[in-house]
This record gives sequence, C-alpha cells and structure tokens, in this order.
Amino acid sequence: MSKDPLLGGKPGIIQRVQVPPLRYFAIDGQGAPGGDVYGTAVAALYGLAYGARFAGKARGHDDKVGPLEGLWWADDMAAFLTGDRAVWRWTMMIRAPGWLDEATLTPLRAAAIAKRRKDKPEVAEALAEVTLKAVDEGECLQALHLGAYADEAPLIARMHAQAAEQGLSLHGQHHEIYLSDPNRTAPEKLKTILRQPVRALT
Repeated sequence: MSKDPLLGGKPGIIQRVQVPPLRYFAIDGQGAPGGDVYGTAVAALYGLAYGARFAGKARGHDDKVGPLEGLWWADDMAAFLTGDRAVWRWTMMIRAPGWLDEATLTPLRAAAIAKRRKDKPEVAEALAEVTLKAVDEGECLQALHLGAYADEAPLIARMHAQAAEQGLSLHGQHHEIYLSDPNRTAPEKLKTILRQPVRALT
C-alpha cells in the first residue's frame, strides 16, 4: 500500500491541499479529550474498524485500520482559548474501507455489540451510536504539528493568518489526524496533522 500523501509533510510547513470525499466510522460527543466519554467513543470506533478489517480480509480486501481523526468545535469557539474542555464538541472518526456500505455495517455493528455487551457494556452502548459519515472538505490548509496537543495553537493561528493573506475564508470544522499513539509516544514527539477547510472569499 502506497503512503497517503495527505498524511505527511514537514513539521510546521503549511500546505494547500485538495481532499477528496471520504467516508468514516464516526461518533459524536462532548467533553474533554481523554475523558471517560471520549475514551469509550474511541474504543467503540476501534472495535468496529478492526471488525471491518477482519471481515474485509475474508472478502479478499486488505484495508488497514487508519489513524484516529477528529472534528472539533464549540457553540462558543472562545472555549478553545479559555480551555473550557467540558463544552468542547467533537466527532471522532476512523476511515471506513471502500467496500463497506450501510447494509454491511449493520451486521458488523451487531457482532461488535454482542462481543462487548458483557465485559464493556458502555462500549457496546457507544457502538450503537457509530455511523458512516461522508466528509467532503475539498480545498484545505494543513500542516504537520510535532509536539504536545496543548501546543498546537501557534500553528493553528499561522494557518488562519495564511488563509486571510491568500484571500480564503475558513469553513467547516477544525480537523485533526492523530498519527501517533499518545500512550506510547512522548508528548514532544507526537505527530498530528492539522487541517482546516477553506474557500475563496466572495
């Protein structure tokens, strides 16, 4: 499998990219990243993504499980500056394989729920909320952030400033793609793609 050019780049270098329409396993939630609700949602996503991988292999497909991704927003975007993480809203996502559709998702979800119903009932409940989500971002600015999640703000500010300088407006949601496992990677070595959909000012 060739490396996805949309998941690379040099740290701190802002790129203007065209992102094709993509489909994801997705689940919505609210609260601090790393909190119980967030952790349960992420566990549900991985359970379904790996179930799809094994089901795909049985059908002759060789799709790998992609990185965790997140769309982030708040009713009052100032919450991201004040650090009021309890009101942060998110959609956590993992890219779905191309062969999967709603009809094949239903039995996969049912099998994953049955597997977790006894040992992880909270994950089983979250699995029922996972959907297939189509995301069509089109033209975006993106950059690779190297370091702790809490240190992303300066690079995000540069991306917003570059958009303004190039006559572009921001739209859609702030998108992050987590290329590193935070449980196995030192904070200063974490790699995260930051992506912001843009469009020409009218």
